[in-house]
Amino acid sequence: MFSKFCCILLLIICKVQGHYIKNSTTEECNSEKAVSALIFRLIGEKSRLFQVFINATLKEANGKDEFRIIKAKTSNQVQIYGTSGVAASWGFHYYLKEYCNCHISWDGDQINLPSDLPSVDIRVTANDKYRFYQNVVTTSYSYTWWNWTRWQREIDWMALNGINLALAFNGQEEIWRRTFFRFGLNDGDVDLYFTGPSFLSWNRMGNLRDWGGPLTKNWHKFSVTLQKLILTRMRSLGIIPVLPAFAGFVPRAFKRIYPTSSVNVVRWLAFQDQYCCLYILSPTDKMFEEIGTAFLTEYIKEYGTDHVYSCDSYNELTPPHSDVQYLKLIGRSVFNAMTKVDNDAIWVMQGWLFHNEATFWTEERAEALLTSVPQGRMLVLDLHAELYPQYLRLKSFFGQPFIWCMLHNFGGTLGLQGNLNSINENIFIARTFANSTMIGTGITPEGINQNYVVYDLMTEMAWRKTPVNLTQWIENYAKRRYGFFDINISSAWILLLNSVYNYTGPSQHGNYIFVLRPSFKLTENVWYHKEDIWKAWDHMVQAAQQHLKHLTSTFLYDLVDITRQSLQLCTDSAYQQITSAFKNRNKRIFKTISDKFLDILVDMDKILATEPMLLLGKWISDAKSLGVTPLEKHLYERNIRNQITLWGPYGEISDYANKQWSGLIMDYYSARWKLFLFSAYQSLKNQSYFDEFKVGVRIFKEIEQPFTYSTKKYPETSTGDPVQLALEFNRKWRLKC
Repeated sequence: MFSKFCCILLLIICKVQGHYIKNSTTEECNSEKAVSALIFRLIGEKSRLFQVFINATLKEANGKDEFRIIKAKTSNQVQIYGTSGVAASWGFHYYLKEYCNCHISWDGDQINLPSDLPSVDIRVTANDKYRFYQNVVTTSYSYTWWNWTRWQREIDWMALNGINLALAFNGQEEIWRRTFFRFGLNDGDVDLYFTGPSFLSWNRMGNLRDWGGPLTKNWHKFSVTLQKLILTRMRSLGIIPVLPAFAGFVPRAFKRIYPTSSVNVVRWLAFQDQYCCLYILSPTDKMFEEIGTAFLTEYIKEYGTDHVYSCDSYNELTPPHSDVQYLKLIGRSVFNAMTKVDNDAIWVMQGWLFHNEATFWTEERAEALLTSVPQGRMLVLDLHAELYPQYLRLKSFFGQPFIWCMLHNFGGTLGLQGNLNSINENIFIARTFANSTMIGTGITPEGINQNYVVYDLMTEMAWRKTPVNLTQWIENYAKRRYGFFDINISSAWILLLNSVYNYTGPSQHGNYIFVLRPSFKLTENVWYHKEDIWKAWDHMVQAAQQHLKHLTSTFLYDLVDITRQSLQLCTDSAYQQITSAFKNRNKRIFKTISDKFLDILVDMDKILATEPMLLLGKWISDAKSLGVTPLEKHLYERNIRNQITLWGPYGEISDYANKQWSGLIMDYYSARWKLFLFSAYQSLKNQSYFDEFKVGVRIFKEIEQPFTYSTKKYPETSTGDPVQLALEFNRKWRLKC
């Protein structure tokens, strides 16, 4: 089935066939309107100063996007020409960044246009055909509770940063429900299959079932409506939505109805049978393609298609058989289920399995899976290429096109970190690698709204022809983000560049001491000199005082974030002293430093309360707002509380998706440490054995589990003065850390 946007989407096929199908005049007109509306949403009445023209014929023979910006000295208008709606939006953002000193991010902008718009005549061509966005779990860690208003901004952000290929996964559970009903399952069977909203990503990849559910009719109705809005907007701008396909997973009740079906049980982590161990159909079972084609047929009927489908059969799961013929069958079955419905289907597969299960996925086995699909009909996301590129080990994925992706974040955790040097250098290496099949760059974080500087640089790699001078670039970044600049800001960001943003560790999980379940066996996740962060904190506080009347929301967010990071490091240092005092049985020092540790957390909660995005109350409110009935509201609140804490009924992935939010600090992290430290002190005082395991059981029963069921209300609006508190805490703690 071809939608009116198919000409854009067939660009992927053109990679193989070597030709380009241009857009129709009608589509160009619609895209111009869509981009103009985007500009109006961003700058209001000043949007009249910008004219947008879409002309797909400008696109080079190889299909790379291009934009041109013209602003004559004699004109008061800026003309933006693009080969697509994405290209024109990208060009508009490029002009704001490079010529107007503006900054746009996921949730904060600094857009102070000069009275006289700068004159320019410049043409920019993308380095590759595609700029990909999202991880399959981003929807669960960051998007679950979004309404259309927030989604609209996200799609605008995609277009402004040149994203032309992005996952679009909302609303698929209703299609799965209809599909399973066709095969004889009932509501009860499906209710025991779907997880709650916060855990749907892992249900879709065969990792988890039932936990946090069931899904309600209201949820299905909302998700379908939202998905249609998302797809309409993405298509109007020329963003190719990557849609879901069948990976082989079926409800456990499937075996009851089809007892002779060939299924394998797959287990993920340590979840109990009630929540794990989904069935995956054997690729040799005729039902595999029947269900796959039934789902895709129903999906396309509801939403249309763009011929690009995401499917991950073995995300952190080991295939039941290791012989190459079986692995080839897996690939063929998945792809055949797509092409029986859509002859132009392209399969997008995350390459995470090749890194996460590297021992299993030898070259021979990886080649069997990758070459089971015709060359050019599979697009591989080299998911963690900034640290663990797989294209080198797997010979450019044995000829399949791939996208160099930056994973960067796990679980949506906070904490300043990133590897700007890798981004700045290794993308160019991958693009020119011998026999490279790289056709794009990608941003694939598990969670967003963190470390904005990392993503700002990464998006620029789609058009920059050579690496940048990072010192100069990061100073320009700060100037754009804040709208002003001085020596303190320069000093702060250079310190950050050479410390937290020069990551050299083995992983980037948010394993920071105070957000982990208390223990005397924890290790710091620090690869830099702490003093560099504290000095950067000094500089930011000084800049805040000197520019008090000109502080933007973006500066204030970063001031809070750096204060948070500095206090986080203070808790790390205090923890080392606490551990030493306990080991040496010095109860006086232990008590003194324990009180200091808990006092730091009190202050951290206060500084976080000044920033709207860092409030537990806001996120709970967003979740509850999607509930129609009191029961739904309670279910959604429990979903979010569990995911950011225990991540499972018994803490199966405890603290993986930890959040440094006001409210959570005091009622969860600080509460755990208070119980732990008090118990340890009592053992010192009484000269008795300290049973850490028993204390852990108490923490679970008295704090962790009750928190996930609690309905306590938290502030939804920010309180306090971030500048005043940052200064106060800097003076209070700076020399004590």
